[in-house]
Amino acid sequence: MAGRSGIEWTESTWNPVTGCSKVSPGCGRCYAERMARRLAGMGNPRYRNGFRVTLHPDLLGVPARWRKPQMVFVNSMSDLFHPAVPLDFIGQVFEAMEEAHHHIFQVLTKRAERLAELAPLLPWPGNVWMGVTVESQAYVGRMDRLRATPAAVRFVSFEPLLGAVSQLHLRGIHWAIAGGESGPGARTVQPEWVRTIRDGCVRSGVPFFFKQWGGARKKAAGRLLDGRLWDEFPGAAHA
Repeated sequence: MAGRSGIEWTESTWNPVTGCSKVSPGCGRCYAERMARRLAGMGNPRYRNGFRVTLHPDLLGVPARWRKPQMVFVNSMSDLFHPAVPLDFIGQVFEAMEEAHHHIFQVLTKRAERLAELAPLLPWPGNVWMGVTVESQAYVGRMDRLRATPAAVRFVSFEPLLGAVSQLHLRGIHWAIAGGESGPGARTVQPEWVRTIRDGCVRSGVPFFFKQWGGARKKAAGRLLDGRLWDEFPGAAHA
């Protein structure tokens, strides 16, 4: 699975793995699960297993064939560090990203413990950005495990933001994304939760990207926070 993306902070998606399982409250209304079940119902062969973890080794070489340099979100329909994904296959994904050095690859996981365990065993080319999801204060520990990785760019996705993150330490973090939940039954994000993260980024000099309000606010308020868009990226080359 690969192609152009409607996700505001990337340009394309690449899914050498599909399928996942729930690991924390942020997974509660997973958009990828809804999409996978829809695609399975339409007979898409990539989703013959529904939302069970499935490897697609035939897609490993795809990004190297994309000539135009772009930002690529890896496994928008899965989690590369899911325990059902073998270390050998994770290594092949990293080698494929290293080969396609003209792109930037954005890898995002909720399984920070496995990330920290496997990080010393993986190559870390400079075009790989590594991130963790933190949906509330209860999960800020994922950031500590991220900081221990040798990724050239380390980022945090506070999305879906489900609660305040009052103790925000951004040392060793190069980028922060925040956003509310979207889709059916989306849980509401409070403006003060977003402002706390934005203000922490401003104080620390960390680029901040506000993706969306989500829920009922998504259409009414769009992506504006205090009257402006926050579309910052790490490094002037990606602004």
